[in-house]
Amino acid sequence: MKKLVSLFLLLFISLAILAQGGRKPVIGISSTWGEGSSTQAPITYVNSVIRAGGVPLVLPVTEDPELLAAMLERVDAVIMTGGEDIDPLKWFGEEPHPALGEVAPKRDAFDIALIRMAVGKGLPLLGICRGHQLLNVAFGGSLWQDIPSQVKGTFVKHSQKAPGWYGTHSVIIEKGSLLNKQIGLDSVAVNTFHHQAVKDVAPGFKVTARSKDGIVEAIEKTGSSKVFGVQFHPEVFTSNGYDTFLGIFRNLVSEASIYAASRKKE
Repeated sequence: MKKLVSLFLLLFISLAILAQGGRKPVIGISSTWGEGSSTQAPITYVNSVIRAGGVPLVLPVTEDPELLAAMLERVDAVIMTGGEDIDPLKWFGEEPHPALGEVAPKRDAFDIALIRMAVGKGLPLLGICRGHQLLNVAFGGSLWQDIPSQVKGTFVKHSQKAPGWYGTHSVIIEKGSLLNKQIGLDSVAVNTFHHQAVKDVAPGFKVTARSKDGIVEAIEKTGSSKVFGVQFHPEVFTSNGYDTFLGIFRNLVSEASIYAASRKKE
């Protein structure tokens, strides 16, 4: 039965791609702000999209909602990238903790608007690290502002001093979750570069992976196959030729193909 379902899904995706005339789906990648002097995205995200069969397109930060909407008309899925801490007072009503790091107010506003608009339009969306946290905050969740000082009993080092392509702690993945289906594992070693984490989960989302000290490592939108986030950085592994997390990006590209085909029929 599982083989039949997999064959049906493969056939559906193939037909979706053919319906686009063979066009590869375009994956929008959120960018940094650079204090207004630059807009860019790490090459690891770009490489991962290419390896998965998509066309990467970096989305520059803008305060113009019409321009943002126009950009989303030209992409078939979105990746929210890592970066600065998120302003707690503005976005989830908490005073800033003494250990709060650098914040980027204009990027926060752009990223929140991008997430809400993309999900509202039905676009597939993957949040990574900061992007994962923003996905939670955008829909009413909150964050631990500093794991070491705020989370009692934590015993895992969440900011590694090892190469980015090397997994330094394990996560336990819920069976049947999107992450479990995409990588085929219920436990895996991940990289880790953060001191903030999901605290209160946004309504309409659920936790699907945790580290062994309980920190949230993945969330997904309930009832959706195409909106989820991970706290670690799968793109670093994928960009460096390791295939453990390649399925995450392949799934995003597949969902993007389906989305593009459905939009063309409208």
